[in-house]
Amino acid sequence: MAKQNVSEQFVDILVRAGVKRLYGVVGDSLNPVVDAVRRHSEVEWIQVRHEETAAFAAGAEAQITGTLAACAGSCGPGNLHLINGLYDAHRSMAPVLALASHIPSSEIGLGYFQATHPELLFQECSHYNEMISNPQQMPRLLQTAIQHAIGRGGVSVVSMPGDIASQPAPEKSIEHALVTSRPTVRPGDEEIDKLCAMIDKAKRVTLFCGSGTAGAHAEVMEFAERVKAPVGHALRGKEWIQYDNPYDVGMSGLLGYGAAYEATHECDLLILLGTDFPYNAFLPSDVKIVQVDVRPEHLGRRSKLDLAVWGDVRETLRCLTPRVKVKTDRKFLDRMLKKHADALEGVVKAYTRKVEKHVPIHPEYVASVLDEIADEDAVFTVDTGMCNVWAARYLTPNGRRRVIGSFSHGSMANALPQAIGAQFTDRNRQVVSMSGDGGFTMLMGDFLTLVQYDLPVKVVLFNNSSLGMVELEMLVAGLPSFGTTNKNPDFASIARAAGAYGVRVEKPKQLEGALKDAFKHKGPALVDVVTDPNALSIPPKISADMVTGFALSASKIVLDGGVGRMLQMARSNLRNVPRP
Repeated sequence: MAKQNVSEQFVDILVRAGVKRLYGVVGDSLNPVVDAVRRHSEVEWIQVRHEETAAFAAGAEAQITGTLAACAGSCGPGNLHLINGLYDAHRSMAPVLALASHIPSSEIGLGYFQATHPELLFQECSHYNEMISNPQQMPRLLQTAIQHAIGRGGVSVVSMPGDIASQPAPEKSIEHALVTSRPTVRPGDEEIDKLCAMIDKAKRVTLFCGSGTAGAHAEVMEFAERVKAPVGHALRGKEWIQYDNPYDVGMSGLLGYGAAYEATHECDLLILLGTDFPYNAFLPSDVKIVQVDVRPEHLGRRSKLDLAVWGDVRETLRCLTPRVKVKTDRKFLDRMLKKHADALEGVVKAYTRKVEKHVPIHPEYVASVLDEIADEDAVFTVDTGMCNVWAARYLTPNGRRRVIGSFSHGSMANALPQAIGAQFTDRNRQVVSMSGDGGFTMLMGDFLTLVQYDLPVKVVLFNNSSLGMVELEMLVAGLPSFGTTNKNPDFASIARAAGAYGVRVEKPKQLEGALKDAFKHKGPALVDVVTDPNALSIPPKISADMVTGFALSASKIVLDGGVGRMLQMARSNLRNVPRP
């Protein structure tokens, strides 16, 4: 049997760790690894048009599957292109292994062609970032990188010079059993007892949930019923906690709606469950706050805590719920449910009034129709900017749908590449990219990746010929919009020229049929919807210091707009409120 080289051993270990595909762009120093992939039957090389797409796709795959995904870039500029997608994956806690191939080892530090220092460049967007400078470091270094990515939830970067990749793998190398899943973390009894005492003492408890409630829906609902707590959520918690939730009071934050703000500010005890919600201006400063999180570094970095609990949300609630006293007073919960329903009633008219005749088309209407006709297990990838608004307010979670975006990193151009990674995990599952024209054109070259692999991704393009969120920021800051207008082509024609299905929609009555036809198409499709750039209205009381980018706001008054089917859920919950 022929002796393995380092590249072959590298690929073998990735396969053992569960990696199914490697996203990237081939080139020079990376060629030995790509050739090893070519000759391996259990892993696939996915050729994208830009390495940033490779990293975004790997991050999305990891979020969909919960397992390790991988991407690669050639030396210098090639691996440097990975960095934005890796930042996003790392901040999303997606386990991703990135290979940053390097210049020849003999030339490092001598100003060689395409020289960079990946061990410095990727330091901030990874848990582990080391270089293989000698074959004897294999396979231990790669195994360590994999365990960091999986165990800590995030990115590991391994850089490797091309000449090292071609050398023979070491004799009698030590390969051990790999960690491929994370354990659960249970808080100690002392913390559980303290939290139990605080809950029993409080008259009004509110839960605020983030992505850390994934897999804990039943436990959160049982606990909320036991303590009669309204349940709000952050944007990343929406898909995990809003569905089948009779305690739902909406979302807080800049894109928030409903009564989540009131519920978090009018309680005696606020319990933050699995959320690293960054907008501390929306969190109260005069109520007791408890935070439960599996990552201890998240505890207390947004607000002053009265108790920090290190543990998984599900395991914590399993320990806690049987111990707390059952509360019978529903007055606070029922009042928040009514406020929530009333708040949604007040804004629902924003997307229902004459939308079927409005030209350019209301983007709210597009999102509402999309929500109605998309599959019950669809994966939505969402561009940063106004598409975040429409996804937050119109996509209805049900426990089977997934919504992925650059919700923590806030990058443009994430939706299309994330859709690529999501679709590769299951070609039979509906994947919809909610793209803005600004984000789509930034990485538009990778629409060709859909065509090349015949990936049936459906791109719904919200085409308002502007950077809508940036215009909004300028407006709120009292600045005239400048540099935000896009001169766009007919994107549907471009899609057809590329070999995909493409249709342009300019009138509301065309929309539903166009979406249904695109969804029926077996291959990639693009629906270019010309939308109203002035669709989002701003409440008159908002002031210049309330919005800075996507971050800070000092008020409960947020962007106005419709709320889709969430009003129906709020009405349903309100009907279930016991009457005296």
